[in-house]
Amino acid sequence: MISKEILGNRYEVQQQLGKKSGRRTLLATDLVTGKSVIVKLLAFSSDFEWDDLKLFEREAQTLKSLSHPYIPVYLDYFQVNSPTYQGFALVQTYIPAQTLEQFLQAGRKFTEIEIKEIAKAVLEILIYLHNLNPPTIHRDLKPSNILLGERSGNSVGSVYLVDFGSVQTVLAAEIGTRTIVGTYGYMPQEQFGGRTVPASDLYSLGATLIYLVTGINPADLPQKDFRIQFEQVANISPSLTNWLKRMIEPDLEKRFSTAIQALTALEQPEYTEITLTGDKPAGSKIKLTKTEDILEVIIPPAGFQASMVFLSLFAISWNSFILFWTIGALAAPFPMNLPFALFSLPFWGVGFSMIYGLFFSLFGSIQLFIDTQEISFIHKLWGFKICRTRSAPKDSITKLVYIPKHLTKDSDGDKTQVPAKLEIWAGVTKFSLDVNAGLIKSEAELEWLTNELSDWLNIEITS
Repeated sequence: MISKEILGNRYEVQQQLGKKSGRRTLLATDLVTGKSVIVKLLAFSSDFEWDDLKLFEREAQTLKSLSHPYIPVYLDYFQVNSPTYQGFALVQTYIPAQTLEQFLQAGRKFTEIEIKEIAKAVLEILIYLHNLNPPTIHRDLKPSNILLGERSGNSVGSVYLVDFGSVQTVLAAEIGTRTIVGTYGYMPQEQFGGRTVPASDLYSLGATLIYLVTGINPADLPQKDFRIQFEQVANISPSLTNWLKRMIEPDLEKRFSTAIQALTALEQPEYTEITLTGDKPAGSKIKLTKTEDILEVIIPPAGFQASMVFLSLFAISWNSFILFWTIGALAAPFPMNLPFALFSLPFWGVGFSMIYGLFFSLFGSIQLFIDTQEISFIHKLWGFKICRTRSAPKDSITKLVYIPKHLTKDSDGDKTQVPAKLEIWAGVTKFSLDVNAGLIKSEAELEWLTNELSDWLNIEITS
């Protein structure tokens, strides 16, 4: 390339930044705006393949459709036909920052806090890409494709994702031919087979972060059962280690399935993974229905229990006293009787809640229903819905938190036993199932349900 050559009658080449197999990356000046730009060139060379042009055009179309502050902006696309060069050119904004690869080669060490900041920033970009319709998969996420700006205060600096030359939409993967692209050491198993899903980008990010943690290219680290063995050379906390192990899990079923899920787990390290064991307890009347598209749990009435005798007698006595009070209040002269009658309303609320609890234990049921669209939680009494159905999008389910039976102390030091509980978090909405005198009779039943939900949702159980 001749120095200062002008491409497209507009872009004056300043220097070559990179070169590989028929491609060149140039720093140029836009003669119209006076700003620096990046020009990526695809040459009609002897090793040119039509798949190269297909990927190049896909990169241009993808950049043209994206709008994110930490992704380069598409500026221009044209054919180059000069005495020294023939091919196609893609022009995008120039980002004045170095790649993570350049920082690593210069000997920079990253702290755990900085690594988490970088991870969160890239995950935010992936959330944007994967939530597009159709989802956009980068397919070549690695240290040389992540730019890091200068430090700002306590921040590690702005993080950018570049080089969309391997990008693929889920729709394109489903209806077109599959081209194997990526970089060894950062590619998950499914990508070698030509199959790529959003979770493939998570694997690549995990491998990139392992490079930052260890200073060793993941391709040079030992492997066991296709899993990168980095723990012995990484000086990081157990929570970050476990998170990275889940990011690079070879089995798609065990890897984080979405960037949102990975980000949530990274931001809440207080939750630790646990494993519950046990099949459906003998005698359990809970009905569980599972197909590929739906999961339904019906928890039937608890039925009569000895404790209900005392509660029934107390409820009768309570409500009888409130009835006597209210009749006496209403019998007083108007309007003096109104304050006394209104005073009884909260006590009526307590009385009715006791009666409701008794009837619900005898005749009520809970239905937990999850399909491809949403999760819903329904209370029924004699088969009728008795309260507003709670629901949330199925894709917003981020974690299953199992809280075992435990003791708590009050301010006086007195201990209280808290029953086991399962919390299903869908965004900011929490659905709870717990063991008490109600419908779930034992901790074994709750553990079994938790396992079934974990398997069907493909979400690890945390505690």
